[in-house]
Order: sequence, then structure tokens, then C-alpha cells
Amino acid sequence: MNKQHILEHYFGHKEFREQQEEVIDSILNHQDVLMILPTGGGKSLCYQLPSLLMEGVTIVVSPLLALMHDQVVALRANGIASAMISSMQTKEETKEIARDLYQNRIKLLYVAPERLMMEGFLNFIMDLNINFFVIDEAHCVSEWGHEFREHYRMLSQLKISFPDTTISAFTATATTLVRDDIISNLRLKNPKIVTGSLFRKNLTITAEHRQGDGKRQLTNFLEEHTNQAGIVYAFSRKQTESIAKFLKQKGYKAEAFHAGLETKVKKRVYNQFITDEIDIVVATIAFGMGIDKSNIRFVVHLNMPKTLENYYQEIGRAGRDGLDAKTLLLFSAVDIIQQKSFIDELPDTPYKRNAYEKINTISRFADSEVCRHQQIARYFSDSIEPCKNRCDNCLNPNKNSIDITIEAQKLLSAIYRTKQSFGIIYVVDVLRGSREQRILNNGHDGLSVYGLGKDYSKAQWLVIADKLLELGAIEIGEYRVYYLTNIGIKILKGEERVSINEERLVVKRVVKEKKKKVDYFEDYEVEVFDRLRELRKEIASENRVPPYVVFSDKTLKEMSIIMPIDKLEMLQIHGVGEIKFERYGKLFIELIKELRVAI
Repeated sequence: MNKQHILEHYFGHKEFREQQEEVIDSILNHQDVLMILPTGGGKSLCYQLPSLLMEGVTIVVSPLLALMHDQVVALRANGIASAMISSMQTKEETKEIARDLYQNRIKLLYVAPERLMMEGFLNFIMDLNINFFVIDEAHCVSEWGHEFREHYRMLSQLKISFPDTTISAFTATATTLVRDDIISNLRLKNPKIVTGSLFRKNLTITAEHRQGDGKRQLTNFLEEHTNQAGIVYAFSRKQTESIAKFLKQKGYKAEAFHAGLETKVKKRVYNQFITDEIDIVVATIAFGMGIDKSNIRFVVHLNMPKTLENYYQEIGRAGRDGLDAKTLLLFSAVDIIQQKSFIDELPDTPYKRNAYEKINTISRFADSEVCRHQQIARYFSDSIEPCKNRCDNCLNPNKNSIDITIEAQKLLSAIYRTKQSFGIIYVVDVLRGSREQRILNNGHDGLSVYGLGKDYSKAQWLVIADKLLELGAIEIGEYRVYYLTNIGIKILKGEERVSINEERLVVKRVVKEKKKKVDYFEDYEVEVFDRLRELRKEIASENRVPPYVVFSDKTLKEMSIIMPIDKLEMLQIHGVGEIKFERYGKLFIELIKELRVAI
């Protein structure tokens, strides 16, 4: 058989997709491979097909049992001998698989990295005729990736134990840093690197500030997707169950899915979704990884994901059949606080600092105004034209926009005149005329830009900096130093103009106008606010005072967004002074700590 015959006979395709044949030929020529191709691009065929043209067995390393199980079932349905060895098999079944392997009756064997790296298992496969190794979800190898797994890191030993056996690594997403880390850790020798376009032309991407709990926005979105399959991602187990219950009450065929459910319940929900018995699964982010369901028409995030990599992989589960699909991201300030609170618990390492930057990146993406597909591509070092009609920003350009070219030039000039050697906070302080000692010591109070930005708050200047990052006018270098790009130079020279949605500057700022603080807390967490109100009512009842005497609604709304957990943070909240903190503050902090864990 040749490639074309196998493609038609086993996989039912008449022709290869772009770049598939290139990877297949490299594997057949016994070359190490790294393929970076978006979800639904056909990565699996790239290693399954050459396995059928080679003597021996292909060992496929995969991170999830459910993912391996789906792959094996699909391969067997196509008449391809395959198996997995995991805790899902009985001892008798494992022995039978071992016999088949020794007799060359299996073409693809799926294992998790934890099992593969067991000394006994490595000894076992030493006696097999292995044609090549496959590392699926290869981004898990890199500590700079978004789903780093320690046992994936141990796969570096494969080239030592099997020096003459090639490795093919596959992932849907990898930044340049992650790509280099994969190649280095897996010890790939002069690998063939193949990168597919990151533009999913059938996906429409939309992001909105979450209003309250987001239920109204969710149901408005779902009106366009009646009787269609989709995934709704929630932040917590509790939230998945609450939203699933809400949707069922609205008449949708929906179920919750999270790690805390009994195994039989998870299997039931999964099978119901696969077989179209239910339309919607409300799940935590683990659900859907490698799911073999091509007709998912939408993906909704009720909260901001922790990284842009996660987000891109998760929306990639929609429209794998190439037909139109839509995505909706709902986000609020509390999402950033929640994600950063988890990072705060990590030891102070480069990994922790990288995690913070990833949160900042997805935050900028959510609140941005330029083509979303283009932003994703730029993040992964790809370059594409604006999508024109496949994201909300391109479909609704210049909405409520104001010209900030002069402000942008001031910031760019400040970066340039401080010799592109400082972080953005320092540059903004120079622009606003700060008397900080470091600025004075560096003599930057003598620059022409010093004090030119007093009309804007620090928060507003940071929004403008985010806008310039979105446009690619500035970039962040080593040690978080900001520097100008060619686009930035054009803006500085007046060759290009810059505009921004006026609401971004209003929402982000906390400025005093006529001695009154702007109330910008319209986007608060309803469930958290309600719990805080309950506590306020209890305290008010015990002290025989009206609830507003304890704290105002405005104060509780700000608490629901910031979620302070110590005195210093609490005293930054509007309406909280030393006396009220001593009377009530500790009780609210205790409740907020509980809520942080619960949500």
C-alpha cells in the first residue's frame, strides 16, 4: 500500500490537508518532527498513517485517559490495530495486549507519560520493535507552557534509552519559547518543524465585559444556537452545576461536568454529549481536551481563562468540521484577581513571573479593540491580516472611539527618551512628573517629557500602554523593559494615528472630579455581593443599626471585585476606615477568604 491508498482505505479521505503529507514524509524518512497545528487541523493522521507503512509499533504518549480511549476506539473503528495500557485495563487485558505487542499485532500503543517512565515499563518496551515515538500535547513538556506536567519533562530520557528511535512531537499551541524548550528537552535532532496557520477562518470570536453573573448574556447568545452542540466553560465546580441547572430550567438539554462527579456520572454525561442526547455541557476546563466531536457549534467562557494558550485551545474545540462556529468570552476584573490569587501561592521563581505575564496578556486580549485573530497569531509569532468579519472588533470597528494619537506619542516619546531601558510603571511615573527618588537620581526629571502626562491617571496611561501593545507599537523585552517597534516609530512621527474605545479609559480610571470619586463598579460579582450583604445584615441586626451604617452597597460592590484578604487591602476599599475596619473588617475578610476557595 502507498500513502494515498491508506488515506482513502483507512481514513476515508481523498486528499491530504495542507502540511500533513510534509510531516508524514519526514516521519517515513526517520526524521524527528515538531508539528504545531491548531485543534482540528488533522495532527493525529500525521502519525497514524505513517505507522501503517512502517514495521513495528508506534508508542503514543498522551496526557489523558479519556483522550487515549477515544483515539483507540476511533482507530479500531477504522480497522487499525491499536491499544492503550493504563489503569482502565485489568491485569488479564494488559497481559493480552503484551502478547499482541510481542507478536507484532498492534500498530499504535497509547500510554500516559507517568506509566511510560516507570522503570519496569521502559524495560518492557525495550524488547519491542518500536518504529517511532509520538509525544501528543507536547506543550506539556515545557515549564513555560500553560499545562506543564512533571512527567512530560522526564521524557527527555527517551533519546538516551532509545538513541536510534525518532520522536514526533505534536501540539496545537506553542510560543517561540515553548517551541525551543520542547526541542531542547526532548533532545530532538535537527527536527523538521512544521507550523500551521493559526487563523481559524470558520470561528467567530467575541468578548464582552460580564454583567453580573453573565446568565442573561449567556441566554442571549444561546438563542442563536437552538438544538446545537456546545461547551460552556465555568471557573468552579459549583458554578458548573449552578449554570447547568439554570439552563435546564430554561429548557436547554444541558448537564454539568467536573472532576468532583462520580466516574459513572462523568461517563454518562460524556457519552450523552458525544451521542447528541444532550446539547450543552457546562464544564471546568479539563473537559473537551481531545474530544472527538466535530459538530460543536459554540464555546462559551463565563470567566477569563488563565492564559491565551488555554483560551485558544479551548475555543478550538468548536467547528472542527470546518463549518461556522462561534465563541463568547465573558470577563470581569474579579477574574484577574482570582487567577492571580492562585499564582500568589507559588514560590518566587521565573515560572511564577511568567504566569503573571500570561494573566496580563489574556487580560489585554479580552479588553482589546483590534482583530482578535491577529492578536492570537502575533502572540504565537505568526503574522496574519485582520480577519475582517470573524471577530467582534472587526465587525464593529471604531465603536465609541476617540483619537489618542497625541497621548500615544507622549508615551512612546517617554519610552524612547528613557532609552528604552525601563518598565512601563517607571515610564508612566516620569510622564506624570513623579518625584520618586530613582527618577531624580537618573536625571529624568530634566527630560522634555517629564510631567507632560499629569492630565491622565496612572491607570489610564497603563490602558494606553495596553493599546500600544495590542497594535504592536511597543513590545516587552528582557527584564520587562519596554521598547518601540517600527509601528511605534511611525506613530511617533505622526505617520499613523491611534484611537481607543472611550469606555476603556473610563472603566479603568479612578480619578477625582469635583472632589467626587467616579463610581466605576458597575461590573461586580452578584453572588459574592449577595453573600457580603447577608453578612452585613447579620452584623446590623446584632448591633441594632441599619445595614448601610455598617457598609454601603458601593463598598460591598467594590469588595466583591477586589476581594481583599488583609487589612492593607481592605483599607483601600471605598468607605472602609480604621474604625470600621476594627469593628467589622475581620468578619468580612474571613468570609471573603471562604468565598475565594469556594469560587
